[in-house]
Amino acid sequence: MCAGDDADSLEQATRDFIAARPRLFGIAYRVLGSAAEAEDIVQEAWLRWQTTEHADIREPAAFLATVTTRLAINSAQSARMRRESYIGPWLPEPVDTSSDPQLGAERAEVLDMAVLFLLEKLNPVERAAYVLREAFNYPYRQIADILETSEGNSRQLVSRAQKHLAAERRKPASSTAHRRLLKAFITAARTGDLAALEEVLSADVVSYADGGGMRGASRIPVVGRPHVAKTFIAYAPRFWPETDIRWVEANGRPAALVSVHGKAMALITADVSERGIERVMWVVSPDKLAPYVASLNK
Repeated sequence: MCAGDDADSLEQATRDFIAARPRLFGIAYRVLGSAAEAEDIVQEAWLRWQTTEHADIREPAAFLATVTTRLAINSAQSARMRRESYIGPWLPEPVDTSSDPQLGAERAEVLDMAVLFLLEKLNPVERAAYVLREAFNYPYRQIADILETSEGNSRQLVSRAQKHLAAERRKPASSTAHRRLLKAFITAARTGDLAALEEVLSADVVSYADGGGMRGASRIPVVGRPHVAKTFIAYAPRFWPETDIRWVEANGRPAALVSVHGKAMALITADVSERGIERVMWVVSPDKLAPYVASLNK
C-alpha cells in the first residue's frame, strides 16, 4: 500500500469516528451518568481506534460502539466504589440538551435525570444492556455480542432493568404538566407557601441534594410530603433572597437554574407523575454545575 492509500485510510477512519462520536458519547454518558467520565471514555475509544487495523473492520460504527460500551462498563465498576464513599446523595451530572439536540434525539426518556439516577442502582452490565436496547434500539443479538453473552441472557438483562424501573418509578407526566408543576413548586418554595407546596408534592416525595460534601447541602434524602414541604419552608428565608431563576432544559426536561449575583448556585430538576412531584433533585455540587452552566453560555 502506498503512502497515499495510507492517508486515505486514515482520513476515512477519522470520518468514521466523527460520525459515530455522538452515539459513543450518548452510550457512555447514559451508562455512567457523568459527562466528564463519558468524554474520557470517548477519548480512550479514539486512541484505540487509531491503533486498530481498520481494513479488518467491516462495520466501524458497531466496532466503536462495542469498544465504548465495554470501556464504560469497566469505568462504571470502579465508579461504583468511588460513589460508595461519596458524601451525601449522588445525582447524575446534568447535560444541556437544548444546545445538543442530537444527544436527546434517540429515545429521550433514557436521558431523563430520574431514569439515570435509578439506573445507578443496577449493576453496570444491566445498565449497559438497558441503554443499548431502550435508548438506541440495538437488536438483542448485537447486545449479546457487545456484552459477550448469549442472546437469551441479554434479554434477561434488559428485562431486569425494565422491571426495576417500573417498580421504582411511576409513569412520567407530560412535558406541559411537568413544567407547570415545577414552576408551581419553585413559586411556592420561594414564597414560603406551605399549602401550595404540599399541593404539588406526591405523598411519598423524596428530595435529594447533591453537594458532594458542600456545606449547607443535606447529606441525607428528605422523605415524605410533610417533611419535604416543611424543610423547604424552613430554608426559604436563607436560600431564596437575592436569587434569580433561569428556566432551562436539562436532560430533555424543564429545569430551574438558581443564581445569586450571576453565580449559579443550584440546578433544580424533578421527576413528575400524574400524582405530582415524586422526586426533587438539587444539583449544587460546583463540579457538576460548572460544565452545565458553561454549555448554556456557549
